Amino acid sequence: MCLWLLIFLVEFVKGGLLVTLLPLYMGHLLGLPAFTIGLAFALQYVGDNALRSPAGWLAERLGFRVTMTLGMILVLLAVWIMATVQHTGWLITACAIMGIGSAPLWPCVMSKITDLSSDNGHYGTPMSIIEIASLGGAGLGPVIVNWLSSRDSYDFIFHVLLVGMVVVIAVALCLPGKKRKPSFPDVTDSPSKQQELSGLQSQASETDQVTTPEESGKHVGKIHYYIKLIRSLHIHPLLYPALFLQSFALGILTPIITLYVVSELGLTPAYFNALLIGGGAVTVLGLIPAGKFIDRLGSRLFLRTGFLLAAMALIGLASTRMLFWIWIFVLGAGFSYAMILPAWNALLAHLVPAEEKAAVWGLFLTLQGSGLVIGPLVSGKLWDAISPQAPFFVSAMAMVCLFVIHWVMVRHRPDLK
Repeated sequence: MCLWLLIFLVEFVKGGLLVTLLPLYMGHLLGLPAFTIGLAFALQYVGDNALRSPAGWLAERLGFRVTMTLGMILVLLAVWIMATVQHTGWLITACAIMGIGSAPLWPCVMSKITDLSSDNGHYGTPMSIIEIASLGGAGLGPVIVNWLSSRDSYDFIFHVLLVGMVVVIAVALCLPGKKRKPSFPDVTDSPSKQQELSGLQSQASETDQVTTPEESGKHVGKIHYYIKLIRSLHIHPLLYPALFLQSFALGILTPIITLYVVSELGLTPAYFNALLIGGGAVTVLGLIPAGKFIDRLGSRLFLRTGFLLAAMALIGLASTRMLFWIWIFVLGAGFSYAMILPAWNALLAHLVPAEEKAAVWGLFLTLQGSGLVIGPLVSGKLWDAISPQAPFFVSAMAMVCLFVIHWVMVRHRPDLK
């Protein structure tokens, strides 16, 4: 429950900042170009994603409470800088600090969900539940900030977000602390896997003792162990570009969606709120049924349908100005993500080993989050150099590529249902 609340509140604050407040604050009030806004967003995602794997490793050794509390304090500091300083350099720095602070969040949560669901192998429903918290916060954040921005000053909105982060820190202090001394994984799945990972452990120990007797050398040996562990997962090579594209398709739209709706479609903030609520409601309401069907039927059908539906919706949004069709495509995009999110996470959960869950999840999430780093930079360039519609078409192309990659992966790995 604490992790559920953390995801909801952190995504609420970050959603309000990244989707609504910062683009308007930096774009309209400070007059910064789209590329500068994209750079700030990219640094936020760099801090978040580059440290997810180390943060997951650290959480398993220091405990969730210490790791998450320190991270949330950094996010609070970032919001305070944004609220008090209008200098461009400081705003960009604050975005990077916010990313670093939020790095432990998802590895901790996904590790725990995988652990709780590993007995029956049904990951779809729990992944849907946690996505409801994420989407609920990420959706309500922009809506509330939009609503407050039409009535109050930016200072008041920043103070609301600061109070939200204080609550987050209080929740983080309720998380469990360190439970056990860190050790190499205990493997009881099968004799072959136990023998394989025992060999990896002994290789790491030999590296520590023979080639690197110093403490720093031990870290090199453990790094060597983790490389061997990842190689033992037998992951299809196409999973790595798929991890990138899955978030790139979203990251390329994040910094420009609000500007596009306001400046290109001419819609009011209130109408944008309605679109966010409508699309988000379709996604949230569809998550639980989708999760249950994924547990029964597998993720294959839902991923393929979701990728194609999302691509069509994105092309449609970039090609029309009629309100009726805008609503159809927004609702279609929401429905597609109700299928994609739990199905994609369930697919990854089947690939995570029984040991070092947080570290491996952190690696997956780091690779996946790299798309959120590159996306905003590409988005700003496409907007400035080509057209405001260009990011939507590129995002749709990424979805089509994901459909093709998943089709090829399943042909080589029929067990990936």
